Amino acid sequence: MITLYDAARCPYCARVRIVFAEKGVAYEPIEIDLSNRPAWIYEKNPKGKVPVLEEDTFVLPESHLIMEYLEERFPEPALLPADPSQRALERLAVDRFDDALGDDYYALRRGEENALEQRLAELDVASFSLFAAIAYVPWVIRARDMLGVALPMHVAVWLEEVSSRPAVRDELEVVAAL
Repeated sequence: MITLYDAARCPYCARVRIVFAEKGVAYEPIEIDLSNRPAWIYEKNPKGKVPVLEEDTFVLPESHLIMEYLEERFPEPALLPADPSQRALERLAVDRFDDALGDDYYALRRGEENALEQRLAELDVASFSLFAAIAYVPWVIRARDMLGVALPMHVAVWLEEVSSRPAVRDELEVVAAL
């Protein structure tokens, strides 16, 4: 059985939950209180961060790495395009997440000056395949629903489209319950 050390409010964990749902893979979630992290989580990830995937003796932190691991471990249905160059571009979009959106999202949460609205306006969501969409959608949902950010029309339309997927609808319910 695969175990996921998880936190409902964490958008990085949301990425992994969505991948599990898209793949139809069962896992055992273990909720971590991010306000009072257990000491043992540092044995799983020295940074003390979630998500962390554990399968037998294999332990893997970092959401983007877990996403790629699950894509390789459970290749169907594929979340990455078949073409190697397109797969590389999807991975690049995920790799550049902090520059594209993440840094400004967290700055807004901290009450610092940020350019989140501008970043959202510049976000080329039309170019995302499912893999990159999964990597970005947790922050877009939280920016709108938890931080009150008005989404640019093209991002709002994209969010509506990806929200037709059951895995994304499940995440919308998680955020609504926070």
